[in-house]
Amino acid sequence: MPDTTPDRAAPAAHPIAPLVAQRWSPRSFTGAALPPGALESLLEAARWAASSNNLQPWHYIVARRDQDAAAFERLVGVLSPNNQTWARNAGVLMLSVARLTNPNNGNPMRHALHDTGAASAQMALQAAALGLQAHQMAGFDAAAARAAFGIPEGFEPVAAIAIGEVGPPEALPEVLAQRETAPRQRRAIEEFAFFGGWKA
Repeated sequence: MPDTTPDRAAPAAHPIAPLVAQRWSPRSFTGAALPPGALESLLEAARWAASSNNLQPWHYIVARRDQDAAAFERLVGVLSPNNQTWARNAGVLMLSVARLTNPNNGNPMRHALHDTGAASAQMALQAAALGLQAHQMAGFDAAAARAAFGIPEGFEPVAAIAIGEVGPPEALPEVLAQRETAPRQRRAIEEFAFFGGWKA
């Protein structure tokens, strides 16, 4: 299993854990199956995410390229055309889904999307720890996903996720290859962290 591409490490302005720096969202995947036990480790990492009142609203539809081609192609089919071009080479595709109501009393869970995102973030870090990467996508048709996978009312499709062994940028169309190798950038801390009150 190749290591996470070292030249994609985040150019952090302050010290962060190496694993956090190594996590990124590639588009080039080799198509290889995940190593034995890797999928279980990814889901275990999501399982132990922080959860408001321990309600754990996250769910995942999982499609393995090598073991369930029909489900995998259904998931590819709900992605945006741009994402379809590269995500079909992932070893696994997932769809994160959030339960929107408290199963104990039926009340809305305002935090459900937050907690589901937290679970997916832990999964992405675990992928990086295994020498894999996960790319989370907003570009998918939620209504088509609901129909394709029988997602009931009260559950919201949140994001599609491609997971696998990272491939070379040259395997992508030129415009995507350029994005794959472009310098990584983020807003400065001062733009999103407001100490003492909201900054206009």
